[in-house]
Amino acid sequence: MASLGKILLIFGGVIIVVGLLFIFGQHIPFFGKLPGDIFIKKDNFSFYFPIVTFLIISIVLTIIINVIIHFLNR
Repeated sequence: MASLGKILLIFGGVIIVVGLLFIFGQHIPFFGKLPGDIFIKKDNFSFYFPIVTFLIISIVLTIIINVIIHFLNR
């Protein structure tokens, strides 16, 4: 039962961090504008796919989650 509590606390923390990123993400200068992000703009059409930003976020989250799991398994 204690492990379920730890999992819920971690899940809640992740939700808080993601919410803060949504709120303050516009104020981070490089967030979503990295070299390698795809942006196509035509007359009445625009397409944006931040592939490099997603890769960096994925790497950072993977490291954070692995550190948390490492300390939970002690």
